[in-house]
Amino acid sequence: MKAKKISQNNGIAKFSIEFTTEEFSEALNKAYLENRAKFSVDGFRKGKAPRKIIESYYGEDVFYNEALNNMLEKDYTAAITELGLDVIAQPVIEQTDIKKGEPVVITGAVQVFPEIEVKNYKGLEVEKFETKIGAKEVNEELEKIQQSQARMETVEGRKSEKDDTVIIDFVGSVDGKEFQGGKGENFELKLGSGQFIPGFEEQLEGKDAGEDVDVNVTFPAEYHVEELAGKEALFKCHIHEIKKEILPEINDELASDVSEFETLADFKKDLKKKLQKDADARDDAYMKDRLLLKLYEENEVEAPAVMVKNELENMIYDMQQNLGQQGISLDDYMKWTGKTPEQVMDEARPEAEKRIKTRILLKNIIRMENIKVSAKEVENLMAEFGAQYGMTAEQVKEMAGPDTEKYFTEDAQTKEAIELLFKNCKFSEVEVIKEK
Repeated sequence: MKAKKISQNNGIAKFSIEFTTEEFSEALNKAYLENRAKFSVDGFRKGKAPRKIIESYYGEDVFYNEALNNMLEKDYTAAITELGLDVIAQPVIEQTDIKKGEPVVITGAVQVFPEIEVKNYKGLEVEKFETKIGAKEVNEELEKIQQSQARMETVEGRKSEKDDTVIIDFVGSVDGKEFQGGKGENFELKLGSGQFIPGFEEQLEGKDAGEDVDVNVTFPAEYHVEELAGKEALFKCHIHEIKKEILPEINDELASDVSEFETLADFKKDLKKKLQKDADARDDAYMKDRLLLKLYEENEVEAPAVMVKNELENMIYDMQQNLGQQGISLDDYMKWTGKTPEQVMDEARPEAEKRIKTRILLKNIIRMENIKVSAKEVENLMAEFGAQYGMTAEQVKEMAGPDTEKYFTEDAQTKEAIELLFKNCKFSEVEVIKEK
């Protein structure tokens, strides 16, 4: 197989792929073996007629299309890679020259990733954004750590209070009939948490362990279960136990329990350093996002329809996954919001187009700046990705398939392109500083 690029204009590349007579002959024989059972020839059992006999009955070219498809399926990707074409759609075969005893030449056209000249990508102005971590943030983080180390203790000799956790059984009913999802056993409910519908938790305050309580509530008018929305309900509850949360003191002992530091003072210094590092990373990410928006605004880019379509499909898939994690289907979401699939797609389209246009700009900056990344950088990126899911770089390759390295190479190049923009931008005079 030999591949040749004929031309490339306006996002369309024309190419030819030449196959030897031997390659075509092998493909024809394969097509015959795979398809002979479809043909009936007098004097032969179905599927047993020789190739020459089938060709004499149905025409010499009877297996041509199947043979050509087999050759393209086998060698098209290699040909495109050899030509360095970054394709974004399926090819259109324009012409096939088949002459006995001569190589077979297939000529086609395919849509490729747009090549444009990006303007004004160096020297873009972006507002400086800086977060200063102070004592307030450190203390807030310490309180979160304190909360994570809390223990629960059974309450003796008093009634339940707000912020207590009650262990309850409950059965809910509307108009005297139990409803789906309205029953629970040994459920841990923190009073005042707002976990249940308004008015429920307050009625469990001031009660004793072992007490039976009737809780009367009204479901909100906008409640997500239509049959219950706005309805009055009775929950028969039994309180098994009342517990309260015991927080450890924020002192040297807590510091040594949760870190390698022996004193609270040293632990706080380290916390401040880590919080500042995280804040700096967030600030950089925010400024880079603003920088990409500036780049987008500086350049008129046409987004190919096929790329927008693919991006929309990816966005809808991500939306389905996110909803699924909340136990909601896309159909339910559309039912509750009153939206059609077309409306959901239309609402997502502007963001899809913006993402594609930004991707085109960055990829062309990579080309214009000839940004390269080493195999080691790509390997490290795969290792970092794998570490999030408990996999090695090799396992990531196996899972993601043959295009894994290409994907991570492009990801690494994109990060380098954004860093290049960031290093060459101008920060505005006004600094936005958050101090708490």
